[in-house]
Amino acid sequence: MSDGKPQPEESDDVAPGAMESAGHTIRAGVQGYLIGLGLAVLLTVASFYIAGSGFIWGPSIPVALAVLAVAQIGVHLTFFLHITTAPDNTNNILALAFGVLIVTLVVGGSIWIMGHMNQNMLPMDQMMQMRR
Repeated sequence: MSDGKPQPEESDDVAPGAMESAGHTIRAGVQGYLIGLGLAVLLTVASFYIAGSGFIWGPSIPVALAVLAVAQIGVHLTFFLHITTAPDNTNNILALAFGVLIVTLVVGGSIWIMGHMNQNMLPMDQMMQMRR
């Protein structure tokens, strides 16, 4: 059972910016933010470099940018939004998952609707002939 003291496994599972609650100093928290900023800047520069140079094979550029974007999302979630696997972050993770679901449904539904509209509509010259 728990006597109110943080257990060793609980105190180690803290987001890089939320060190104060685990007994860490403010300096360690600022250091976590600076590490996150450095990683975010590094991933952004890498994305621009890959997109603008011939460093990798042309058709694989979108895949590389998608991988860097997912890494960027991970950096932001960990270092700035303080999302961890700790038990007290369950609501944050569920809210994030719900937001991702809603955005996926809206974007995916819009693309699906536009694709079907494009497939089922007449070309413009045929529509103009129908008006006459």
